[in-house]
Amino acid sequence: MDALVLARMQFAANISFHILFPAINIALAWFLLFVKWRFWRSGDETWMAIYRLWVKVFALSFAMGVVSGIVMSFQFGTNWPGFMLSVGNIAGPLLAYEVLTAFFLEAGFLGIMLFGVGRVSPRIHTLATLLVAIGTTLSAFWILALNSWMHTPAGFEMRDGVAHATDWMAIIFNPSFPYRLSHVLLASGLTIAFLIGGISAWRWLRGDRGADVHLSLRAASILAAVLIPVQIFVGDLHGLNTLEHQPAKIAAMEAIWENESGAGLRLFAWPDATTRENHYSITVPSLASLILTHSLSGEIQGLNSFPDAHPPVAPLFFGFRIMVGLGLLMLAVSWATLWWWRRTRGELPRPLLRAWVAMSFSGWLATLAGWYVTEIGRQPYLVYGVLKTADAASATPAPMIGLSLLMYLTVYVLLLFAFIRVLFVLATRAATIPAGAPAVADEPDDPTRSVVEVLK
Repeated sequence: MDALVLARMQFAANISFHILFPAINIALAWFLLFVKWRFWRSGDETWMAIYRLWVKVFALSFAMGVVSGIVMSFQFGTNWPGFMLSVGNIAGPLLAYEVLTAFFLEAGFLGIMLFGVGRVSPRIHTLATLLVAIGTTLSAFWILALNSWMHTPAGFEMRDGVAHATDWMAIIFNPSFPYRLSHVLLASGLTIAFLIGGISAWRWLRGDRGADVHLSLRAASILAAVLIPVQIFVGDLHGLNTLEHQPAKIAAMEAIWENESGAGLRLFAWPDATTRENHYSITVPSLASLILTHSLSGEIQGLNSFPDAHPPVAPLFFGFRIMVGLGLLMLAVSWATLWWWRRTRGELPRPLLRAWVAMSFSGWLATLAGWYVTEIGRQPYLVYGVLKTADAASATPAPMIGLSLLMYLTVYVLLLFAFIRVLFVLATRAATIPAGAPAVADEPDDPTRSVVEVLK
């Protein structure tokens, strides 16, 4: 492999690992705020038992996200110096805004959120939880503003190969930003819904029948059942926006080679980039045109209309179907759960509980699949229509990039295994903590306990 391919793989590995933790924390912070609100209103210690468990998960995810995010920033200099040289006037300020407004807010109040129970008033502790939740959402706002601008650049002009801002409002609220932000926030909500629901179902199957387990599973089921139809609607709007601004990406997602009126939806196919055709295709006539243009006879441009500037087909075609397939499974499991409870008002059957356990990390898989579709679909550009990926790459030799990629992958696999292991250990120990215990520390009068000790 040449240096460009290895550099792309290295950044993909880093961002794939990093995105797992914001996908948890954005929505988890708001879930914790909801739990605190319910405890405040009802005085039921069951809600604090839920808070105790998931605030630890939040702290662990926050730490993992910060560390993995720092690694990505290094690569702007080592692997992609042309990016900042060309569009640094826009990317730099947006990244700085994320640090100054979002990260400082999260980091500043996270300590109160973790260790404040018993040391500050309930109002102050709830306020800290709210501010951390706002911080996580602000972080997503700024990062997605930059990412969306890279897909649908606006509000700038090029001078001697360098982008200069002319309208910051147009830069931030670029054409794809509202759809991308909504899509990611909803994806985070679904990720945390199935993580909480899956862990709760796992605890129930192991014989932990506490009230906190039942409440967690019920809240997760309702959250998932409400969000997944909204996500489908927002995804449709996002697809229409992508068709308008990045038609080559849509053509690759649907493996459409020639311009088609009344294009069929390929449920499955094997795209062949060499012969530029699809093998073993299973197609529903006219459905792709109906979904994308809202007309049975609507025309969709094919990949042959973009001979020199279209993304690879197979990753987008299969990635999109993985994301949609997982979304349909989420819909089926969450709605089946609510239907069962409404019909019987009894315990969930073991097959349904096992389905929740099996889908504990389905939000991660769907998020990664969607992210790959989005980012690979921008190729061969780094900034769509402005800066090609090859023009931003460094001259770092391929063997050096390959060695560091191997090291990154090794460390990430170990860290991911450790994170999942700790997650289930925390869930196991949650059943042994008395209902009236503090949210995190067992000894509220000892402020010197480290986060590591608390997580242990």
